[in-house]
Amino acid sequence: MDLLKDKILKDGIALNSEVLKVDSFINHQVDVNLMKEIGIEFANYFRNKNITKVFTIETSGIAPAVFTSLELNVPLVILKKQNSKILNDNFYTTEVKSFTKNTTYNLTLSKNYIDTNDNILIIDDFLANGEAAKGAIKLIENANAKVAGIGIVIEKAFQPGRNFLEASGYDIYSLARIKSLDNTKINFID
Repeated sequence: MDLLKDKILKDGIALNSEVLKVDSFINHQVDVNLMKEIGIEFANYFRNKNITKVFTIETSGIAPAVFTSLELNVPLVILKKQNSKILNDNFYTTEVKSFTKNTTYNLTLSKNYIDTNDNILIIDDFLANGEAAKGAIKLIENANAKVAGIGIVIEKAFQPGRNFLEASGYDIYSLARIKSLDNTKINFID
């Protein structure tokens, strides 16, 4: 998606060979016009997959997921990284390792927001090692629902996330695929 790539080149900052900072338009300050276009792009790609819900993980995936679910006219479910006192024991949970924060967290999903007939599109801001996507997939499949596809705003293609997910049979659609961040220069895969 050229609009996204242009924004990454203009406002993204390669902090080192593994970390791309995009907080000025994706996850601290949000460029809602860009997010709207991202939602349209994901919806167009996945429109024929009979999506019943869009899932994302709090918090950075929320903006692109909102616009995607709006465009597809389906509910959005936000997977929680923190245990909630009101979820009691009526939830699915799995442990996920965060690449960016180098920590682990419990990802939770209320059983009230998923059923066996769901065909779910996962939307996330980044794909690196694929740990967040694996966690979301595990929750969805534990509920005997189906993963229809995975939409990624920015993929760090030099990390193994895509390879694992594709080898497991998932349809991955990334809007910007980064080849490298070497020497703090952002290089895309065309």
